[in-house]
Amino acid sequence: MEYTTLGDTGMEVSRICLGCMSFGTSDWREWVLDEEEGKELVDRAIELGINFFDTANMYSEGESERVLGEALEGRRDEAVVATKVYFPMDEENPNSGGLSRKAIEQELDNSLDRLGMDAVDLLQIHRYDHDTPIETTLRALDDAVRRGKARYVGASSMWAHQFADALHTADSLGLERFATMQNHYNLLYREEEREMLPLCEKENVGVIPWSPLARGWVARPHEEAKSTTRGETDELAHGHPYLEGGGREVNERVEELAAEKGVKMAQIGLAWLFHKEWVDAPIVGTTSIEHLEDAVEALDIDLSDSDMEYLEEPYEPVRVSGHD
Repeated sequence: MEYTTLGDTGMEVSRICLGCMSFGTSDWREWVLDEEEGKELVDRAIELGINFFDTANMYSEGESERVLGEALEGRRDEAVVATKVYFPMDEENPNSGGLSRKAIEQELDNSLDRLGMDAVDLLQIHRYDHDTPIETTLRALDDAVRRGKARYVGASSMWAHQFADALHTADSLGLERFATMQNHYNLLYREEEREMLPLCEKENVGVIPWSPLARGWVARPHEEAKSTTRGETDELAHGHPYLEGGGREVNERVEELAAEKGVKMAQIGLAWLFHKEWVDAPIVGTTSIEHLEDAVEALDIDLSDSDMEYLEEPYEPVRVSGHD
């Protein structure tokens, strides 16, 4: 395993973050692992040197946090644990979502209860809340850090101008600033390269991309996209513009290069991200120990400048996707 400093936090994290959206219960989504399988994945991740885990209160309606917390029992100090708040947790309670002070404080407490922890290492806003002033959100997050319930705070998909404003507001008010950006970035979706990623690089913000394999579209030939349970049932996998523009050709070039190097397509997709200096740790979600091991092996794949150019060349601008 390789490690890197996460933004300017000083925390050392594995170059792979294990995404825990696939933990919890298949009652939530068909492709989600049940409890024991989730714990087995965490055990194997730790054996492989992964120390960075990302979950959210909404994943399996809280069950993901509970499973992760139990899996890390007795070894909490070795792990860097991130969770998120924003999406409603109770349809009958409008204050169970959003980024008001009430929502942040009560949902963080609920997350900590499920995780069985006194603090999370990284508390992230899952999306931007257009109904709450950013100053209100930042003050609540700052208080969470000062109270010792979160060590750092991070953000997720939003427009670069919103993120720049949030960083400026935190600096001007002397509040805890966002240390990380969890954004939508992979070989088939590179719109973040225009503004968000250069901004993160300039501000020394850690980048931990979600959907690094484009919900499977990078991991297998495009005509086989529905060959898995998730590919068949995950509506979100078909809502992003992965095959718009030059996406099909990019996918075909990933397949070609993987065959040439004797590795898997998913490993090429991850290796491409590992070669991007502004990426700290892609968030790799998996339902398979084998695929987790493949992800770790991808750290050893060397892509030449010409390989990188070959993979990137067909890409064309596509509609922005993933902010909501």
